[in-house]
Amino acid sequence: MAEGERVVDIALQGGGAHGAFTWGVLDRLLEEDSLQIEGISGTSAGAMNAVALAQGLSVGGRQGARETLETYWTRVSRAASLSPIRRSMWDRLVGRWSLDQSPGYVMAQYFTRAFSPYQFNPFDMNPLRDLVAACFDFDVINAAPRPRLFLGATNVRTGRPKVFRQPEITVDAVMASACLPFLFKAVEIDGEAYWDGGYMGNPPLFPLIDETEARDVILIQINPFWRDEIPTTPAEIENRLNEITFNGSLIKELRSVAYLWELIHHEKLDRAAYRDARLHMIAAEDVMRQLSASSKMNAEPAFLAHLKEIGRQTADEWLAANLDKVGVETTWRPGFLFEESLSPAHLEDGTRRTRP
Repeated sequence: MAEGERVVDIALQGGGAHGAFTWGVLDRLLEEDSLQIEGISGTSAGAMNAVALAQGLSVGGRQGARETLETYWTRVSRAASLSPIRRSMWDRLVGRWSLDQSPGYVMAQYFTRAFSPYQFNPFDMNPLRDLVAACFDFDVINAAPRPRLFLGATNVRTGRPKVFRQPEITVDAVMASACLPFLFKAVEIDGEAYWDGGYMGNPPLFPLIDETEARDVILIQINPFWRDEIPTTPAEIENRLNEITFNGSLIKELRSVAYLWELIHHEKLDRAAYRDARLHMIAAEDVMRQLSASSKMNAEPAFLAHLKEIGRQTADEWLAANLDKVGVETTWRPGFLFEESLSPAHLEDGTRRTRP
């Protein structure tokens, strides 16, 4: 490692069009020459960002990664221009990004509740699959020694997490990571069926800790942990359930990481045999709390550009406050995760009850 380099892993949450926030964060991080990305894990939209980042870095370095991310999201917005799911006129007038009042979205919601994709989409048509196949060269991604790439999916039959690694990263693996079961048939790979990885690992953290040399993990969060208001409308309830569901697996992994840190540091275990991690998080929860779950389906160019800019600003603020601490200390301690569970001894009561 060259002097001044900070070797990191990047963990990317899924969240549909909200993944454009992650695009902005990555775009800003790639401007920092001192940050060297060793491993990347991602789920759903995070998997899309992950393969774009991995391919770009392996082919064209930092600038190549920025260009590959730009190409992917530009194509997503172009494809969305043909979608019947659009914001209502009222939402446009009042400046809301929500699709809750969109006739196309309401109709789609009805169909996905009344019929399964095996009924309303028997040929399993998915425009995103063609877009992914056109954007990414999986031979390049699988041949690259760095960065290491891990994509999370959920095994439908067993309910267990599945992590795809090089050299098994394919179009099918990416689509498995992003397979929403109410919209698309399960993706079958080598005799197994997979759904969206968000149910069991959003994103998977332990492959980064176990299989790379980096000890710093930067989590780019999309789904807020905390909300003050109790949801009361159907849309608000669905939105909060979406967030809780897709944060549940992450919370469990973060708890495990904290217990591992406790064992290593307070039980004097051999650190060569047990690997821990310094955690960092980049998030804009105040902004994301204002967005409804339906806006994850809104891929119009103005919205994606808006999220990208928020991501860049958030990353810029995080770098100003924390860049010098990367490689030295943890900058994010999720003590709030232990409020209703057995807490590691090193977390004081006040720390445990601190909000994210």
